[in-house]
Amino acid sequence: MEALGSVAWPPEPIRTERLVLREPEARDRAAFVELLASPEVHTYLGGPRPRDELERELPGVPERWPGSFVVELDGSMIGQILLRRTTGHRRPAAAGKADLGYLFLRRAWGSGYAGEACAAALGWLAAALPGEPVVLTTQTANLASMRLAAKLGFTEMERFEAWDAEQWLGLWSPTGR
Repeated sequence: MEALGSVAWPPEPIRTERLVLREPEARDRAAFVELLASPEVHTYLGGPRPRDELERELPGVPERWPGSFVVELDGSMIGQILLRRTTGHRRPAAAGKADLGYLFLRRAWGSGYAGEACAAALGWLAAALPGEPVVLTTQTANLASMRLAAKLGFTEMERFEAWDAEQWLGLWSPTGR
């Protein structure tokens, strides 16, 4: 994965009805450790990283690069949205396209925050890179992620086997086609 290309970064914070999407800051480090060490969050992502390893290795301001948004609720980080260019993707149909990823702390599940934050990030990308298609890959067993992809308007491109599980690859187009 690599940066998105010619986007102005960091953008002004993106505000939704309940959330703020912004660049990571030093105050987010503990939430990043919690997010990356959570077995629940990483059920479909190959498992969590060891907390002690994260405490040692994460920089003071984690994940600070173009396309990495902290999702903030009431002044605290509850998740992360990732937009990156796919290079070397397992599926040729995804290569070179922007890729959407997201992680939310368990306590933020079930309230619609992921949908709200992802829609805002896709809106930002559509304005920053007009016409840019976006791909999303998730395990078909991750029913919540499959529902979110449909709600956001991703359409299935293909299914494939990887990491001992069936994967789903979807495409989103800012033109709605």
